[in-house]
Amino acid sequence: MTSIAEPTAPSGEIGRSRTRKEDAHLITGHTRWTANITLPGMLHMAVLRSPVAHARITGIDVSEARGMPGVVAVYTGADLGEEQGSLPNAWPVTPDQKAPPAPPLAVDTVNFAGDAVAVVVARSDYEAHDALEGIDVDYEDLPVVLDLESAVADGADLVHPALGSNVSAVWSLDSAEAGSGDDVDAAIAEAEGSAEHIVVRRTLHQQRLIPAFMEPRAVVVDPTAAQITMWSATQIPHILRLMLAMTLGLPEHKLRVIAPDVGGGFGGKLQVTPEEVLTLVAARRLGKPVKFAETREEAMATGHHGRAQVQRLTLAARRDGTVTGLKVDLLADMGAYLRILTSGVPILGGFMYNGIYKIPAYRFTCTNVFTNKVPTDAYRGAGRPEATFAIERMMSELAAELGMDPLAVREKNWIRHEEFPYTTVAGLTYDTGNYEAATAKSRELFDYDALRREQAERRERGDAVQLGIGVSTFTEMCGLAPSRVLGSLDYGAGGWEHASIRMLPTGKVEVVTGISPHGQGHVTGFSQLVADRLGVPFEDVEIIHGDTQSSPKGLDTYGSRSLTVGGVAVAHAVDKVIAKARPIAAHMLECAEDDLDFNDGGFHVRGTEASVGIADVALAVFAAHDLPEGVEPSLDSQATYDPENFSYPHGTHLCAVEVDTDTGRVALRSYVAVDDVGTVVNPMLVEGQVHGGLAQGIAQALFEEAVYDDSGTLLSGSFAEYLLPSAADLPSFTTDRTETPATSNVLGVKGVGEAGTIASTPAVVNAVLDAVRHLGVQDIDMPCTPMRVWKAIQEGAGAR
Repeated sequence: MTSIAEPTAPSGEIGRSRTRKEDAHLITGHTRWTANITLPGMLHMAVLRSPVAHARITGIDVSEARGMPGVVAVYTGADLGEEQGSLPNAWPVTPDQKAPPAPPLAVDTVNFAGDAVAVVVARSDYEAHDALEGIDVDYEDLPVVLDLESAVADGADLVHPALGSNVSAVWSLDSAEAGSGDDVDAAIAEAEGSAEHIVVRRTLHQQRLIPAFMEPRAVVVDPTAAQITMWSATQIPHILRLMLAMTLGLPEHKLRVIAPDVGGGFGGKLQVTPEEVLTLVAARRLGKPVKFAETREEAMATGHHGRAQVQRLTLAARRDGTVTGLKVDLLADMGAYLRILTSGVPILGGFMYNGIYKIPAYRFTCTNVFTNKVPTDAYRGAGRPEATFAIERMMSELAAELGMDPLAVREKNWIRHEEFPYTTVAGLTYDTGNYEAATAKSRELFDYDALRREQAERRERGDAVQLGIGVSTFTEMCGLAPSRVLGSLDYGAGGWEHASIRMLPTGKVEVVTGISPHGQGHVTGFSQLVADRLGVPFEDVEIIHGDTQSSPKGLDTYGSRSLTVGGVAVAHAVDKVIAKARPIAAHMLECAEDDLDFNDGGFHVRGTEASVGIADVALAVFAAHDLPEGVEPSLDSQATYDPENFSYPHGTHLCAVEVDTDTGRVALRSYVAVDDVGTVVNPMLVEGQVHGGLAQGIAQALFEEAVYDDSGTLLSGSFAEYLLPSAADLPSFTTDRTETPATSNVLGVKGVGEAGTIASTPAVVNAVLDAVRHLGVQDIDMPCTPMRVWKAIQEGAGAR
């Protein structure tokens, strides 16, 4: 993977490409993964899972399992009763949302293949898994609901008959009703009745995806002290602690949750899992430590999935390319239950289908639908990739219908840089952006005009291998975000983040953050931020995270909020340290506070050479021999930051593919990504996030798909069937940046963790379609496998 070199070396820490502090122990194996934790007397838990997607449990015989070697306990749903509670859904998107009980262990009915039915606790992991064979379950098959459109049809079989419908909720955003835009039905009607307008209708499919994190999930619970301790491979230790306390009726202060080294998440570990609840319940019952470590097959077949939507889109425009209205009718697959954010994920996308464009009329309607599949929930981007895919596909479809260049259509409609801040038709206010600059730089690096000429030549010759060029100009809302806004959407938590700074007597600094990393490089980035702002050496900063005891306040990591919310909280805490040190420094220097400047790690008396370093102030505070009257002997400070707005990174991604029309094989030829993520703390971390995001977005376009058979059995339950790209499947990316700092936070930063994933999928699919559109192909469902591409070409030839 390649990237554009930094033009100049920064003078401070902000903007410096430092290698990651945390990599030394991660790469050399000096890690503490949850699955490696061993405690004295620890027991092991294994889970028996339903082999069928929908059935009534008519009997469970566990007598043989209870008598097997090493077995300490066997529990069924009936054994645990109400003690196990119901897994939480923290986002009831409408007052009348239908939500079935979600017991960690099924009691009467299983609702997807993989639903937990019983657990075995034994003295070893092997004995626990062996004993699963001794459990006999009788099932009475029930109708299986798999297809979204069939699930909402009249007379459809029901996943949860007691609810009376497969529809969980219907949520809508109408620009005319909200006062943020015009009537979309009127805009479409006008377009349909005028030769000067055009209406483009498409139905797009977002396939199910499986978060393929490197480390499968694991849980260890030690109940032997007054305070129960849970170690979990989770993205959300603070939220997990609260949800477990509320679900199980535990006193929150009696539960400590630790997220040690966590090997990836991508939203897949943003969850309160059945296994976390069951491990905690089993440990409390037995009074001994209990560990659960899932297999890769369990991770893929029972952990939540992502995406899974049908997007019915209508776009109205003038024939000069000006968009006049957009209507979105979305079917979103909830799976069998509502997990913690399941119902809200597609709603997040509802604010972003307008993308970077000045669309005057808009309506978004989302219907959340139950099926007999694994529940869905947050997956890298969480609703925003789906929205960007839809609008970027539709803009390219509009260009194709009008015979216009896809970049020209976008430029015709995008918000210009001088128009910021700009309130969109969906009601969000984008604070900054420069789509023209990002697109110009991307176009130059890509050599867009030359590739268009080559494409025309290949078409003229009738080459078997055709060239396609795909465009994606995107923005996203991230850094979840103002608590008042989340409250207005009935989200069950706020968007604030907490940080504290501890100044040690030797001048070293401990930073406690509520953000919990799982591969992003927080330790390095936050160390740079503090070192730059406080003027101390990078090596003298320690970052403490992921433990609800040492870091008692926080809302954790997801939605590209780490730097834009957590990092800003750290910056505010640093500023408070400096403010507390100022009167002490003035006392030490025998001057007025107003005469002091703070820079380069010290206080300087203006107009003189007198100064004192922050480390000297810290030591003086520790001694407390001579402090100003009424000043407490502490520089330690904390801050809780609630953002005033989301952050809105943006960029232009251009992709060139070669499609073999004889075989359908797609080869990525070149990829250029120019992103604007505001102020950059560490370019190397940004490049890592962009590269990883590109790999995941491209994977959705070309490789990944969770496939079920007609009975509801997951057929792609291992890496032998679920295709992940390797480095050999991807090109060397050309990446660069433009920079328009955010105005909504003191650092000027915007989110970066999801940008590559959001932008790349439509860029690649648009490129594939661009290569074969002249052959009569209008659409290809993702992933664009050789078979699907080849069949589309054959069907296009037949249509011609």
